[in-house]
Amino acid sequence: MKKEWAPQLLSVLRVVIAFLFVQVGSAKWFAFPAAILPGGGTAPVGSLVWFAGVIEVIGGTFFFFGLFTRPVAFILSGEMAIAYFIGHAGHGFWPLLNQGAPAVFYCFTFLYYSAAGGGPWSLDAYVARQKHVAPVS
Repeated sequence: MKKEWAPQLLSVLRVVIAFLFVQVGSAKWFAFPAAILPGGGTAPVGSLVWFAGVIEVIGGTFFFFGLFTRPVAFILSGEMAIAYFIGHAGHGFWPLLNQGAPAVFYCFTFLYYSAAGGGPWSLDAYVARQKHVAPVS
């Protein structure tokens, strides 16, 4: 019988997306791995961009490990939808031209994970398995 790899690849994709996403937040928060904001440096503390960085770093870290995947992914999807409409949509209809394609990709990827969960290689799955293991006497 052939093993289906879709569940494991769901987990692998989650880790890769989270790795990329955390970098976006850390660039805003710490200017690492590079300063991406106009003028360089980090986002001013308390600004909208700074809060976006907080959500991206903390939420992305939870998403990376697959902890509270569904609610975290839903929040991240919403953040990316807001980012698209605030930062990109006003610069034209086409996401390729208004530089919003990454926000759209992230938004719908996170929306999918909010329904699908983090896959078998996630802390959510680990916790669920532990609840079903009989205690050792």
